[in-house]
Amino acid sequence: MGVEVSGTRTLVVLRHAKAAHVPGLADRERPLTDRGRRDADRVARTLTDLGVQPDLVLCSPSVRTRQTAELALPGADVVYESEIYEAYADELLALLRRGDPEARTLVLVGHNPGVHELVQLLTTRDDEGFPPGAFAVIETDDEWSGLDSGRAVARWSPKEQ
Repeated sequence: MGVEVSGTRTLVVLRHAKAAHVPGLADRERPLTDRGRRDADRVARTLTDLGVQPDLVLCSPSVRTRQTAELALPGADVVYESEIYEAYADELLALLRRGDPEARTLVLVGHNPGVHELVQLLTTRDDEGFPPGAFAVIETDDEWSGLDSGRAVARWSPKEQ
């Protein structure tokens, strides 16, 4: 059940896993819950089963996204981009369009509603939500600089497993 990448580019859009709500702690500092850590580990196994091997990971600098990236994408080259935090879909798309043209598989780790809206924008899918720890695998024939659309080839959510 691997993801074919011949002649295409692959984008994985991953929402951070379940985070704790800690009174008095700034939103950017919220860590993953135990469930969030388990779900991020499951993301790692699922991406491996799909044959996804990222060339580059773009990640929000919040604690919960950093922890998700570390657990879900161990050993990956991660670049922390502050503009991912609180970004809307069009802002995320602009960031992806500046992506390394040599990267064939790119992973974006971010927050809702931006990541869910990005998946909808690129795939014209109107699915029902994107819970913590969910991801979509999107194939595109576009160069990153001209990214405009793609095909959803896989979608995973810890709530559906």
